[in-house]
Amino acid sequence: MLQILALLGLGLASYAQAHGGHEQQPIPADADWATRHMAEEHHITSFDSGSFFNLHDYDSSNEWTPEDLLKTYGLKDPSTNHIPQEEKMKAVEKVISLFDRDASGTISFAEYTIGEAQGIKLPDLGYGPGHHGDDEYEYEIHHFEKYHDENTKEEDLIHPEDIEHFRMHEQMEMRQEAQEAMDRMPIVEANIPSKFRRHG
Repeated sequence: MLQILALLGLGLASYAQAHGGHEQQPIPADADWATRHMAEEHHITSFDSGSFFNLHDYDSSNEWTPEDLLKTYGLKDPSTNHIPQEEKMKAVEKVISLFDRDASGTISFAEYTIGEAQGIKLPDLGYGPGHHGDDEYEYEIHHFEKYHDENTKEEDLIHPEDIEHFRMHEQMEMRQEAQEAMDRMPIVEANIPSKFRRHG
């Protein structure tokens, strides 16, 4: 547990240095979805359409595919498992139809930035801010940074979110240890079903 806390502290410190602190700026009530997403998910309040596009072009292909949009809108996050896949795909198709000028089924860098310049905005699909980081990132940005800091001690991590996060880590460690123990076990020929044994 202390090792996890130390790693978390290191990650937070480097993240804070890269982004100038962990204070979250207030988001204007009339902010569009992309602005809210950048503030809540990345703690970035100043950006242009090109940098937004590149940040969410996960494979640097210079286009957003339906998979990229599913991820950006948080529709691959476990918190959206209750939403039918068909509904998710319809939502993504709606976004693509706003920007896709050449009917390729994707949104290119040029299509997005030109669309933005013409006042087309990424719509709020009603699924939240778009969680698309791993579990560690989401915990840090949505809980640890709000309620803790680099001076937090292990005994201060008492919120339900803290308990659940570290319980998940402990389960992962236990599974890994069990697998490593199994990997170290010698093969016991008597345990191999007869049909798989070499005869003769």
